[in-house]
Amino acid sequence: MPLKRIILEMGTGNDLYGEDYTKACKRAVQDALHHSSLTLFRSLGLERDAMVVDVTVAVQQPDQVDIEEIAAQIPFGTVNVKAVFGGLNVVDDEAGTVSVIASAGVAAKLDLPDGPFVLPKTL
Repeated sequence: MPLKRIILEMGTGNDLYGEDYTKACKRAVQDALHHSSLTLFRSLGLERDAMVVDVTVAVQQPDQVDIEEIAAQIPFGTVNVKAVFGGLNVVDDEAGTVSVIASAGVAAKLDLPDGPFVLPKTL
């Protein structure tokens, strides 16, 4: 059976003073997670660890993101993390600081049969 995306959540996060790309990404992932509640696992008797979670985070310096720390934000399933170029750096020339803004997309996938999904009549 093919993996099918069952949810996509987006989030943003920032680090205002530390120029920490990982911290901004962790906050973006947490923002995305706080927008979702995957009740279908309990409702349909599915195992939460059966899902595959693809996380994409975007910042101006993706090579400075600790992928393992980002993956640790996801509580269930097999987690794949990719850091890409994006997000936004806001420079304050007077203060000599850079505020980092990160974007995150969190997609959960399940191995489901092809065709329309029909709920059993007993539910």
